[in-house]
Amino acid sequence: MIRSHIVGCGAYLPGNPVSNEDLARRVETSDEWIQQRTGIRQRYLAAEGELTSDLAIQAAQRALDHAQVKVGDLDLVIVATATPDETFPATATKVQAALGMTRGAAFDVQAVCSGFVYALSVADSMMKNGMARTALVIGAETFSRILDWSDRTTCVLFGDGAGAVVLRAGDGEGTPADRGVLSNVLHSDGRYHDLLYVDGGPSTTQKAGFLRMQGKEVFKHAVTNLAEVVGEGLTAAGLTTADVDWIVPHQANRRILDGTARKLGISHEKIVVTVDKHANTSAASIPLALTEAVHDGRIKRGQIVLMEAMGGGLTWGASVTRW
Repeated sequence: MIRSHIVGCGAYLPGNPVSNEDLARRVETSDEWIQQRTGIRQRYLAAEGELTSDLAIQAAQRALDHAQVKVGDLDLVIVATATPDETFPATATKVQAALGMTRGAAFDVQAVCSGFVYALSVADSMMKNGMARTALVIGAETFSRILDWSDRTTCVLFGDGAGAVVLRAGDGEGTPADRGVLSNVLHSDGRYHDLLYVDGGPSTTQKAGFLRMQGKEVFKHAVTNLAEVVGEGLTAAGLTTADVDWIVPHQANRRILDGTARKLGISHEKIVVTVDKHANTSAASIPLALTEAVHDGRIKRGQIVLMEAMGGGLTWGASVTRW
């Protein structure tokens, strides 16, 4: 059977790091308040005029370089984002044009913080049915543009950034010993819309609004849903938690990461954590964390890497990969 192999990854952060102390000069908050509740120490914010596509292009080029894959080999570009440059066309088409890719398909996927897992699943499915042989999957966000900077409960949580992976189709035997993406599990439940949403849009206010979140309720659903979907993903792959070498989670909040680990009975040492440096970058958080762990040598060939996320919708999902 065909397996999608992740053959390279890359990341890009804007050149504007903003510490908790910097935010405290703008919002009624403190470094202690933010760190105790979230584990976040800093985040990066896009410069004026710097678009989601700009971040995505930089991450994409770095991923292609790392994979040693030429643009001419690409069949597919998927950008996971909740902060596109425009209502349409898709941000992915701008990335496609900037890279010089003139064939194949490019489109966006919108599942907020779960977006990268959703996009990876779509690319994996398209490769398995023969629609693509080489794909670029990107998570890119400029969440700073949709934050209410007078709301200290939300504006301190998010940052901007982009991460990308390159997938190539390869052969597999259909067993847990295969390299590549072994399973994908996706869920959503629209009844929980009001827990996390943006109060604007082209068919309502005709302009983007601000992010609104019921933090305590989101936390409660996150720990339960993420633990369950991790179990589903491992079962679908024919594996157990004991087989997992690394969990690369959506970097929403350190307490959510810790709570999920406890519920699963997985050592904290197996969790890749970047929320302290990047804050919550929505669809970009998993590929940013993945790139860091691959490039610093923590993630090695043959290891089982589990990616999981939950976002507005509510949406949630998990992907299991043998590196």
